[in-house]
Amino acid sequence: MLVKGSPLSDLGQMLILLKLRIGGAIVASTLAGMAIAEGPALSPVQILVLALSVLLAASAAGGFNHYYDADIDAVMARTKNRPFATGRLRRSPGWLVFLGALLVLPVLAVAWAIHPLSALFVFLGAFFYGVVYTIWLKRRTWMNVVIGGLAGSFAILAGSTAVHPEVGGGPLAVAFVLFLWTPPHFWSLAIALKEDYTAAGIPMLPVVAGVERTAQVVRLGVVLVVLASLTMPLVGFGWLSLLGAVLGGLWFLRASWRLVDDPTRENAMASFRASLGQLALFLGGTVLDVQLLG
Repeated sequence: MLVKGSPLSDLGQMLILLKLRIGGAIVASTLAGMAIAEGPALSPVQILVLALSVLLAASAAGGFNHYYDADIDAVMARTKNRPFATGRLRRSPGWLVFLGALLVLPVLAVAWAIHPLSALFVFLGAFFYGVVYTIWLKRRTWMNVVIGGLAGSFAILAGSTAVHPEVGGGPLAVAFVLFLWTPPHFWSLAIALKEDYTAAGIPMLPVVAGVERTAQVVRLGVVLVVLASLTMPLVGFGWLSLLGAVLGGLWFLRASWRLVDDPTRENAMASFRASLGQLALFLGGTVLDVQLLG
């Protein structure tokens, strides 16, 4: 499956393929879901199994995204150096077997070591990104990141149901915030990368509606995210969760307002970074709220 090259070079290509940075973010969301759930604490071994399994399942979905999108990755400046796009890794059926095993085995491990419901959410997160988003939606509709955004929400539920095998109101509310968060987060980036998506023929919202209209939609999306995050006291969270929601929300709102006023690439990237800060403050505050205040 690999092209000829040094072992270190091949290892580097594999690390790029598996999108470990994104996988790490998914693991963090899963652990956040675990931390906010009410129930008996998992053992260190179970936590390790859950974290590694989510990382591997997310890597399988990310690797499949590279495999399937090699043709469009090759014409986008941001993705043209990905292994399948450059030919450093050769596409072959063997990769599908490898990536399939990389998904199935971790899902089975979570089902055996923790709980089948948690394993289902691990699978759904990878499935929505690898199949629903990558195959069904990405090349067909500007709604791709809206529906595909469920992949991140499933990470919260995978963590929470690992502790308590029912979908509780608190974790479900946090997962809903993450669902609302994904479109303005990704569309901010898409504004900055509009030329890439235009060249590849991908109907991201800035390509379909233009950057000015997309900036307005981003701001509306941010308002919805902030409003949803401020409802956390209604589902049992306390003042630390609310503080994180307020601070992160103000940061994201300020950036989105600037983006509407001046929809430049610089402001789009600032909005994208603010989205990451908002999520970190919201999830961090919610986790600390549960762990410190109970």
